[in-house]
Amino acid sequence: QVQLIESGGGLVQAGGSLRLSCAASGRSFRGYTVGWFRQAPGKEREFVAAIWSGGSTSYADSKKGRFTISSDNAKNTVYLQMNSLSPADTAVYYCAAGFGGKSSRNYNYWGQGTQVTVSS
Repeated sequence: QVQLIESGGGLVQAGGSLRLSCAASGRSFRGYTVGWFRQAPGKEREFVAAIWSGGSTSYADSKKGRFTISSDNAKNTVYLQMNSLSPADTAVYYCAAGFGGKSSRNYNYWGQGTQVTVSS
């Protein structure tokens, strides 16, 4: 069983940056793909980025160049660096661990989410 705890969300002005963290407890991320998803009010949960255990990464097309996913295996933590934020990025951001891909159905373990609000 993997417990995931997100942190780093908050309120930021348009054009600003935030770094989200996803820390694992219970067991490590080893062998899992870790993904970031987000859900805005009234919208479906959407894929943002994922990092495989070997270090390969994948991004939603609209996030390429602005968002960067990385991992620190020693700290058992995955990060999502978000730059050039806009109000359209306002959502609850979730990290998840599972078998990877862009579908949320491929992920077995989920954090509680962290709110990101971008003001104009």
